[in-house]
Amino acid sequence: MIYNEDYKIKFYKNSFNGKEPVLDYLRKIDGKIKQKINKYLEFLRVRGGYVDEPYGRHIRGKIRELRVDFSNNHHRLLYFTFINKNIVILSIFVKKSNKTSSREIIRAQKRYFDVINNPQLYD
Repeated sequence: MIYNEDYKIKFYKNSFNGKEPVLDYLRKIDGKIKQKINKYLEFLRVRGGYVDEPYGRHIRGKIRELRVDFSNNHHRLLYFTFINKNIVILSIFVKKSNKTSSREIIRAQKRYFDVINNPQLYD
């Protein structure tokens, strides 16, 4: 295992209105699942933005998925590794079917391009 403190977790920030939907979601959820998500985010950070099955998988392009299962809830965080060793969490949602919905993937892709076009927000 590679231990690297240089990687940082950042959350998507909408360049048009300044909203941070991932942080808003995390503020609203129960304490135990929030603790588990934070634990998995730290694991992702330590691993340099790359975790494989069963903790994560590739979705599309540079976008990957972090899987956090808690009881019957299957939380998914879509992210990518960005410049200066930033891991940007684009989206978080509860997965309700066997396949990640195309709507969530498209949302993550739009946010990905927003991040790419506004790198100053993640310095």
